[in-house]
Amino acid sequence: MAKPEGWRLNLAAYPIILESDTRFQDMDINGHINNVAFASLFENARVQLHRKARPWADRPDNERTMVASVEINYLREGNFPAPVTIGSGVGRIGNSSWAIVQAMFQNGQCIGTCDSVIVCRTDNEAKPLRAELVAELKEMMAKAAD
Repeated sequence: MAKPEGWRLNLAAYPIILESDTRFQDMDINGHINNVAFASLFENARVQLHRKARPWADRPDNERTMVASVEINYLREGNFPAPVTIGSGVGRIGNSSWAIVQAMFQNGQCIGTCDSVIVCRTDNEAKPLRAELVAELKEMMAKAAD
């Protein structure tokens, strides 16, 4: 695993911030937040970003998105019952896909990062992203904090 770039460990780099409670069932046998809980917490935050960029009522009927890949880097142990804060933003916009970059923080420290590639299909084919969607995604770009 490559160490994340320094800016990825700064919550201020992410335009979408979501605080989530941890649950007792999120713990592994060692009392740490388990890998499935990390994935679920990142997924929930990713969906919130998508709902902001693409409100469900505004989506064309022929347009679908799919998660093509997810990579999670576990940087520190997370613990129940402390809540986590997840920063999310768009990391890259391609022709028919985009990448979402995220970081999870607990007690002020980054405990994990997640990179997801989202593919958009229109009429069951990869086609260029609509200009409106590109504009909305650009509004949510993650960036190095000043």
